[in-house]
Amino acid sequence: MIGITIAMLVIYIAVMLGIGIYTSRKTNSVSDFVLGGRGVGSWLTAFAYGTSYFSAVVFIGYAGQFGWSYGVSAAWIGVGNAILGSALAWIVLGKRTRMMTKHMNAKTMPEYFEKRFGSKSLKVAAALIVFIFLIPYTASVYNGLSRLFAMALGLDSEAAYKLIIVAMAVITAVYVILGGYTATALNDFVQGIVMLIGIAAVVICVVSGQGGWSEALGKMAEIETETAAKGSFASLFGPDPINLIGVVILTSLGTWGLPQMVHKFYAIKDNDAVKKGTVISTVFALVVAGGSYLMGGFDRLYNTVPEGEAPVFDSMVPNMLEQALPEILIGLVVVLVLSASMSTLSSLVLTSSSTLTIDFVKPRMKKEDDKKEMLIMRVLIAVFLVVSVVIAFNKNASITTLMSYSWGALAGAFLGPYMWGLFSRKVTKAAVWTSFVLGIGLTCAHMFFIGFGLFPELKASVAGLCPLNLASPINLGAIVMILSIIVVPVVSAFTKKPDEKLVEDVFLCYSKEC
Repeated sequence: MIGITIAMLVIYIAVMLGIGIYTSRKTNSVSDFVLGGRGVGSWLTAFAYGTSYFSAVVFIGYAGQFGWSYGVSAAWIGVGNAILGSALAWIVLGKRTRMMTKHMNAKTMPEYFEKRFGSKSLKVAAALIVFIFLIPYTASVYNGLSRLFAMALGLDSEAAYKLIIVAMAVITAVYVILGGYTATALNDFVQGIVMLIGIAAVVICVVSGQGGWSEALGKMAEIETETAAKGSFASLFGPDPINLIGVVILTSLGTWGLPQMVHKFYAIKDNDAVKKGTVISTVFALVVAGGSYLMGGFDRLYNTVPEGEAPVFDSMVPNMLEQALPEILIGLVVVLVLSASMSTLSSLVLTSSSTLTIDFVKPRMKKEDDKKEMLIMRVLIAVFLVVSVVIAFNKNASITTLMSYSWGALAGAFLGPYMWGLFSRKVTKAAVWTSFVLGIGLTCAHMFFIGFGLFPELKASVAGLCPLNLASPINLGAIVMILSIIVVPVVSAFTKKPDEKLVEDVFLCYSKEC
């Protein structure tokens, strides 16, 4: 059966690379490479958004950890991702982002900050934040991929783990370097179809493996732990609804401020495509995220943890799938997770390389040269992947921790300034800087003082301060995102007003068709 899995992988990879070669002929400018010429339709954009949203981090790391912690109530995370992370994000941000970024000719989020607020220093700071904090997220994707491949192909050596990571990096780099955003969008569409079919098959097998829905729920209701009462793992809101809300906020609200996510709105064709994309993206998220977390909710029925030992969350889902799936479906699941992960990886590397090139390197070039810019982007794609691969080689790094700090820093810094900048004429540069410093500062402080485990007494005391576990990087990320939304209008009310002419010119986009 391993032969079938390998055959499916070879076919899948050949299709991905073929799309890269095909789209390379249509990629002739920086706009084509970064935005697909701003002519991408609703289906491609919606699938690109969804496949960038969900990767091995969700399917392997988050589904495993939160399914273990919250039982079947973990499915609420998927519902939150669909409603808050997809539907509302598209409704609130989609149309205005497309119109304003096109009017200002902004290709990246740092460039948006520069032109919206008239500050080159904001652009440089944002570019560095994007490049630095997308790296741990990329590493977490590799981590999840490698664990599933090890299970499916029977590989458990350190050398095999590293080889898988390097192979995925090379494949992703090839098709992104060849075709840029167009290749990414077309591949995302194919990958999205694989994900929809794969998730449905996996959920059915996992539930059927425990005797069906009613029997599986009955078994979950019998589980009792020191911190969870009998029946809570099968209840509507689970054993810890307060911290469950923190996960919903981090994984849903975070998309509003992540550059690789909102970048999809820059490239969409027109406002009609935004309306259609909203529906498509929401349904996609409900199936993929809802299915992933629901599947994870049953992982206690497939995983046992010896008394006195800590659970290894990143191994939960691979262990469960090994038991629940017929061997012939293992190949489908490997392709499913590979699809989810490669789509996310391509989005991350394209965002990071385009950001550094357009916002950091281009201003220092003597004259504009599209071919030279595209060459630099392609080189930076390789650099970004090399750095993230080196980090991913540390297989002991938790998938959820890497992602939580990455999302917390990026969305904590960008969410408030980006969102309010689309709606309010009163947002000041000081408010934007405040959000940047607060988001990055709190995330880094938490990471160094608590995340690295240097002060275990501090971690224990912070964790017990209130029902919301403040030692968790997930809850920290949710808090800084909400703070970003609050501090921007507050600081703007007490700081120097923005230039009226700049603001009037920016908001002209809403009074004409852009």
